[in-house]
Parts: sequence; structure tokens; C-alpha cells
Amino acid sequence: MKNIILSLILIPLCFSCKAQNEVSLIKNESNIERPKLVVGIVVDQMRYDYLTRFYNRFGEGGFKRMMNEGFNCKNNQFNYIPTKTGPGHASIYTGTTPKYHGIIGNDWFDKESGHNVNCVQDDSVLAIGTNSSDAKDGKMSPNRMLTTTFADENRLFTQMQGKTIGISIKHRGAILPAGHTANAAFWLDYDHDGNGNWITSSFYMNDLPQWVKNFNETNITESYFKEWNTLYDINSYTESGSDLNTFERIFEGKETATFPYNLEALKKDNGNFKIIAESPFGNSLITDFTIKAIDAEALGKDDITDVLTVSFSSTDKVGHDFGPNSKEIEDTYLRLDLDLERLFNALDEKVGKGEYTVFLTADHGAPNVINYLLSKKIPAGLFDESQMFDEMNTFLEQKFKVSDLILSRINNQIYLNHDKINSNNIDLENVKEVLSLKLLKYRLIDKVYMTSEINQFDGSNGVVENLLSNGHNQKRSGDLMFVYNPAVFKDALWNRTGTDHHSGFSYDTHVPLLFFGKGIQHGATNKLTHITDIAPTISALLGISFPNACIGQPLEFVLD
Repeated sequence: MKNIILSLILIPLCFSCKAQNEVSLIKNESNIERPKLVVGIVVDQMRYDYLTRFYNRFGEGGFKRMMNEGFNCKNNQFNYIPTKTGPGHASIYTGTTPKYHGIIGNDWFDKESGHNVNCVQDDSVLAIGTNSSDAKDGKMSPNRMLTTTFADENRLFTQMQGKTIGISIKHRGAILPAGHTANAAFWLDYDHDGNGNWITSSFYMNDLPQWVKNFNETNITESYFKEWNTLYDINSYTESGSDLNTFERIFEGKETATFPYNLEALKKDNGNFKIIAESPFGNSLITDFTIKAIDAEALGKDDITDVLTVSFSSTDKVGHDFGPNSKEIEDTYLRLDLDLERLFNALDEKVGKGEYTVFLTADHGAPNVINYLLSKKIPAGLFDESQMFDEMNTFLEQKFKVSDLILSRINNQIYLNHDKINSNNIDLENVKEVLSLKLLKYRLIDKVYMTSEINQFDGSNGVVENLLSNGHNQKRSGDLMFVYNPAVFKDALWNRTGTDHHSGFSYDTHVPLLFFGKGIQHGATNKLTHITDIAPTISALLGISFPNACIGQPLEFVLD
């Protein structure tokens, strides 16, 4: 009897404890101390091992500060193919893959128009800040991205009061991270005889803000037409190979790819402002502009969280030209480390220490230069896709008596001419099957998949199959997808020196992931994390909805 009475007494007490816990949880959720500013940093083409290889050369205020004060996810991987800049930036901020966000490459073959399109191309908008409203590199927007970013969700959560600003030398690096609701995205007009101004498009505004105009009227950009020499004594650059070698691009006007580089003297023959983007000074210019934006846009000045996305593009340009083992890439990262320190110091001063949160990652990695690997007896190669395209069209014409059955080859995908196939009563699956078998005969092609196969992958397949499935968008992707052997990419003039990226191999998929600042634990892990985990982690930190097609998981061990 006593036990019954005791139980009756304890039951309401348990319910009371549970209710108090729920109230406590609700109270805690309603009192989330959100950072005033979230800064997302993407370092274009950064391999994970750059953190460890150059660690002893970094100062205390840049990369090391993030590692020493924040959290280091050492086994962070991309979970789709292809590893390109556009898909990378989109996946980082949407928490999903090209399968859902639709950015399947930097460019892809558009089945409706019958020609290639850029991932941020938007012919319905006007360029703002360029010499001409028709300027190609200014007619850009996020219209081809099908999902929201965490920056979009923050805007919706704050009733559009929290600002979002995107900044990069590359348009896709500025536009895709900032999302559909951004207050602004700014990129540099440096290509195709650009004027070196920071520009935007009419998707965001009809005129540049006065502070951007003022920045453009200064000589800050032009001041980087100067000598690029090593930051320190070149003999101390022991983490990289010889300065004089045959594996690097030679700028027009120079006889060798060696220090120093006089950018003022070289600019005329190397795209004028483009040569700044292809030096570490492009990252310094991004830092200059970003610090100005923090002030001018009053980012992090109130308790409503703002989002600033910054993509350092010049690391990619230098990597493509010189490769991961070059003294140029080592110098570029030593200089970027100083620019990061300068940015963090500005955030300390303008937003306040402990009032902002930063993450840093990359949109892809890169292999060593193909000819360098071959010189060390490591299997590698360049594959002539143009020749393959012609050979496959000829093969199909001989087989089916119809010419030009292949419309395009891009992103390791082949697009077939469905109209011709249908009008000539040719069996589509038969075309794909015979073409797949023919492609497999090429020495440097390892695997070939038909779209019909990829659509059926359910996650229980092999690693490559799952990466392909995550990168495959049923409406936008091609009819066939092929995978090269490791350390192989297409043979093109720009790939015979320097490096490229696109694959699902570790040199392309393994990238840094660092968090630090408000709400972040101190520590490190070798647990597998995915690039798609970043957006839900930041969303959880802010207490907002995950991006609407998010497949990633919040990294609870990162959050304080």
C-alpha cells in the first residue's frame, strides 16, 4: 500500500519535472544569443593539406587563429561530382548537392536553348557599374539555383531585416552564396577587357551604392599593378618545389615562370586587370573591399544577425596557372594568411570580439600538375575530349547512318540529339549502350554510366556511384556520364601546365573546414563531415530553418 501511495506522489512530480524541463528548453530557445554577423569564407581551390603543409609558416592571426580558437574538421569531404566552383559555392550555402540545387557545373549544356549556359547567367538583368549595360560578365543572378541558402533563411527569419552581402572577384563566388534574397552581391569586372570596377547587376539594384562608386574611383585596384615577389626569402620556401621548372604557365612577356613578376609591365599582354586576379593581390583587393563593406553596410551593428559571404578567388587562379607544388602557391597562401588576419582584426574592431561567427572552407581541391606526377612515375594523364567527341559522332554515324547524334560534351557528360534520334526511329537506350561500351575502350576512362542507371541509384551503391547520383540533376544533366582514372583531366592548352579539378577523388574532395567565434567549441575531429553539413550547422547556431532542400546534418560537436 505504501508503494502505491509513493508512486501516486511521484507521478505528478515526474510530470512536473518534465514540464519544467520543457519550459526551460523553450526559454533557452527563445533566448538564443545569436552572433551579430556570420562570415562565410570560401577559399577557391584550397586542398586540406595546405593547412598542415604551410602551418609553421603561418602567423598567429589568420589560419592559426581559427584552428587555435575554433574547431577544425580535418576530414571534410565533398559528396558529389563534379567538384567545380559553381556547384561548390552553391552546395556549401544550401546544404544540398547539384541533384537538388541544380548548379551542375560552372557551365552546362542547356537542353532547351541548345547551347551552353553559365551557372549565374541571366539575360533578363542588366550589368550595373560596367562600361556598358550589355556587358556579359555583369548580366548575372542566382536565378538558375533552385533552392535557398542559409542566408536566404536568415533573411526570411528576420523579416528581411538581417542583411546579406556577397563578395568575390568571380561573379559565381559572390552570387550563389548570398542566395536569392541578398541585399547585394559584388564582383570584379576584370575579364573580357573589364574596367577593374566592382560591379553588380539589376537583380539587386539599379545603381551602385555611393560607397562602391567611391571605392571604384580610388586607385586601390590599380595600386596592385606592382611587383609580385616572394613575401619572404625564396630560399626559405622549402614546402614547395623548384621555382624554375616546366610544369607552370608562363605569363606572356616573361621567359620563365619564376619570381619576380612585374604586373605593371605584364598587364598589357595578360588581360590588364585579369593579372591582378591571377596573383595573390586579388585576395588583398577582396579584403580591402570587404572591410569597406562591413563599415558602409553597417554589418553586425545591431542584434539582428547579418550574413557576409566572401570568396577568395585568386588562390584558384594561381593554382590553375602554377599548381599545388609551386612557390607561387606557397607565397599566395602566406599572403592570404595575412589578409585573413587583417579581416579578423577589422571584425574585432567593427563588430566586436566574440560577437561574430566565421567558417572557412573551399569549393574544391586540386591534384598536382599532371606532367609533374608523370615525372615522378605516378600514373596520370590528359585526355583529348575534342578528339573523342569527333570519334564518337563518326562511330554513331557509321552505326546508325545519322550524323551529329552527339550535341555536346561538358562536365564529363555527353548530351545526345533526342530530336534526331526520335525522328529517325532510333532506339535511345541502344544508342547509349553502344556508346557506353565504345567509351570504355579509352585507356584513361575508368567508368561510364547511363542516365537511366544514375536515376536508380539509391545510396547503397559504391562511393563513385553515390557521388555521381548526388551531382546528377535529371533535367539538366546529360545522357551519359564518364569517370576518368585518378589524376586525369581533359587535354587543353590551359591544362598542360598548372592544374584543374572536377573529380570525386580525394585530392578534389578533401578540403578544410574551420569554425570560430561566437557559439563555437574549441577542438578538432577526424570524423567524416560533408560540405553539405555547413549550412545546417550555421542554421542550428542561428535557430533558423534549414535551407529548403538541405540534406546535411548539423555538426553538434562544433556548437557550444
